[in-house]
Amino acid sequence: MPLINLIVILIVIGLLLWLVNNYIPMDRKIRNILNILVVVFVVLWLLQVFGILGPIGNMQIGR
Repeated sequence: MPLINLIVILIVIGLLLWLVNNYIPMDRKIRNILNILVVVFVVLWLLQVFGILGPIGNMQIGR
């Protein structure tokens, strides 16, 4: 994935998160949970894009 595409995707995700935080009324706790989930998913996605983390779909928990 080219670096420009990566930067544009991160800007779009940040803009969408900002819009949700500012224009959709919700409780502060729910907003914090949403922000944490988005950050975790973006970090996992970036690790997968850069090849540090393998495909997440092949991971198994347990036996």
